[in-house]
Amino acid sequence: MIAQLQTQYLTPQEYLEWEEQQPDKYEYIDGEVFAMAGGTLPHASIALNLGSALKNHLRDRGCKVFVADAKVGVSEQGPYHYPDVMVSCDPLDRKARQAIYHPCLIVEVLSPGTEAFDRGQKFRNYRHIETLKEYVLIEADRMAIECYRINDRGKWELTSYSLEESPEQGTELEVHLTSVDFRCPISLFYEDVVFPEENSEEMI
Repeated sequence: MIAQLQTQYLTPQEYLEWEEQQPDKYEYIDGEVFAMAGGTLPHASIALNLGSALKNHLRDRGCKVFVADAKVGVSEQGPYHYPDVMVSCDPLDRKARQAIYHPCLIVEVLSPGTEAFDRGQKFRNYRHIETLKEYVLIEADRMAIECYRINDRGKWELTSYSLEESPEQGTELEVHLTSVDFRCPISLFYEDVVFPEENSEEMI
């Protein structure tokens, strides 16, 4: 969630050392650092719901689950981003201190100010991570999830989940995150989330 451009230019190592001394989080792209904006409460709830469920699912499997405050490096030269949720099962990341470089799953919760960037340049950056198997975009104002997965030919394919594509009546839509073999009803992602139309009804 990029909010504001800082004017200084830093090397990747200067950025890593400098950011450790800052009270706020900053992303790093092409020598420039960008302050991170705060998210909404639904945004935070969705990330926490998924992160908690993945933590339970992957316990004792040698994987690490991160929510919001962990940065991923596309390479040691950058760019560096802060995904909303991230999973690494690579032994090289188990003792990481500053950044994760070998994630298998990255998740971004969409917001109006960052959706274009998450779908565009950020996804292009993430595709350079050789270990990445799945990139997930979650909408915060309705139940809709997009999963981009790399196939056997090295191409990214989209699988979408939304209530409009629900199975038979009485059966809840199940989301499958194949990179970590995690299945759950779509409602789990949105537990305790209040959607815009619900806010409007409360104000009437």
